[in-house]
Amino acid sequence: MNRRNFIAGISIGSAFLANIPYLSMTSAHAHERRKQKELESDIVVIGGGLGGCAAALAALRHGFRVTLSEETDWLGGQLSQQGVPPDEHQWIETHGAPASYRAFRDRVRTFYKRNYPLTPEAKQRTHLNPGDGSVSRLCHEPRVAVAVLLEMLMPYLSSGKLTLLTDYRVIKAAVHQDQVRAVLVRHRHEGHELTLNGHYFIDATELGDLLPLTGTEYVTGTESKKETKELHAPEVGKPENQQAFTMCLAMDYRQGEHHVIDKPEQYDFWRDFIPKMIPSWSGKLLGLSYSNPRTLQATTLDFNPTGEATNKALNLWNYRKIINRHNFLPGTFDGDLSIMNWPQNDYFLGNLIDVPSTVYAQHLKAAKQLSLSLFYWLQTAAPRPDGGEGWPGLRLRGDVLGSDDGLAKYPYIRESRRIKAVFTVLEEHVGQENRSLVAGQSTATKAADFFDSVGIGYYHIDLHPSSGGNNYIDFGSLPFQIPLGALLPVRMKNLLPANKNIGTTHITNGCYRLHPVEWSIGEAVGLLSTYAIQKKLTPHQVRESKKILTDFQGFIRSNGIETDWPD
Repeated sequence: MNRRNFIAGISIGSAFLANIPYLSMTSAHAHERRKQKELESDIVVIGGGLGGCAAALAALRHGFRVTLSEETDWLGGQLSQQGVPPDEHQWIETHGAPASYRAFRDRVRTFYKRNYPLTPEAKQRTHLNPGDGSVSRLCHEPRVAVAVLLEMLMPYLSSGKLTLLTDYRVIKAAVHQDQVRAVLVRHRHEGHELTLNGHYFIDATELGDLLPLTGTEYVTGTESKKETKELHAPEVGKPENQQAFTMCLAMDYRQGEHHVIDKPEQYDFWRDFIPKMIPSWSGKLLGLSYSNPRTLQATTLDFNPTGEATNKALNLWNYRKIINRHNFLPGTFDGDLSIMNWPQNDYFLGNLIDVPSTVYAQHLKAAKQLSLSLFYWLQTAAPRPDGGEGWPGLRLRGDVLGSDDGLAKYPYIRESRRIKAVFTVLEEHVGQENRSLVAGQSTATKAADFFDSVGIGYYHIDLHPSSGGNNYIDFGSLPFQIPLGALLPVRMKNLLPANKNIGTTHITNGCYRLHPVEWSIGEAVGLLSTYAIQKKLTPHQVRESKKILTDFQGFIRSNGIETDWPD
């Protein structure tokens, strides 16, 4: 291995992750790779979530060599390893996301139609929703997302253009002046290390792990109103005040059977826990009420794993349901499959960013205990329509998430380190109320127009309860653009973000953090890297020249990226 000075970073423990990779390589290939110790490619992507996969695919389509390294054994990030069905806007079937993202969604539906025994009626549905979950027009199994992403990458794996590393965590980086020269990754189970060399390095990790390792300037948590002049910003900013993360779990229901788990170690604590928040929470966390995100009033929920309607209250079972057994021929599924990612298992008693590994492990364990305690409460104490308590037929389905403990492989992350960017998206750019004040309109109908747009997206600004004691902050936004300036670090020349680590604030991250936007960011960054290499430019030079920027925007539009919302 070449001798380099590596910047040491925080190594975060993740013994909870599954240890069987979904993608096997031949022993000869694996041996050769270990022996080699260094890998060369044009573009190195760290993080195999939706942004990382989109960035890799964009570069690969244009003939570049890519190394894609993922910390777990599943590609797909929040959609797979974290167990979260896609949160999308209402226009997603026709526009408002890159063509490649909609192609991915089409492939998911085709996968079911090609491989599963659907009912004739379900098979004929153009917009098949396998789970019919109310949260999304396409609720599906995490494992199917992994299979489809691998299918999309397979031609490049076969040609040798793509090197895919699973179960590798980034631990160090070599930096000279404002350029990343290499990163060092370590296999989580076997311990061997590889040096990854490239022209561009894309940080598509869930927590922005490359930023501290490379010395890239970044921020965390909340900014103050004085800093950003945002309508919903607090008076005092707190870097440690970050959104809750969640350990999702999968479950089914076997009526008449008994699948009650052992009482979780921290159950008594969570059973009696009342969150201390401003404004106050609705009562005990483990229960069927919560603070309505918009009004913060106590709101009643319901739970019935038979899937039956529950009057006007939302049946949590149906919310993130990923398999509706009635879409499949009789006998295919004994029951529905549903994901627990609810207000009641949001963990906000601590953070995972910039903390010692022992503290990270502590919070991770507590978050798992919270989710298992909620599940145990549903099995033993949740009210039933017949007046009884508990649903003992609920069964943990770790196999659905590729785990032994029933929980997702990785926590669902809502907030990351964020680069200090050339341009930062503020609430006044995308928040409906704040935009109205700035634009001098009674009701704003259009977000700020960015001259350097490299994509579009939409979601309301959705901030979950935070570690600093804030309750929900949830309000309307406007269909927005993704500015190139928010993808450029103020100083680093060849490191680019491709996840929740772009130039947003704590507030605006609330609408830029969802599945299709993450894909859009990743694809834009992948294409930016290829364009910069081909033209012998830096990404900053692309934005600084009107002529070059116009050419680049034409290039990405020709690749299926929308840069403007239709009027």
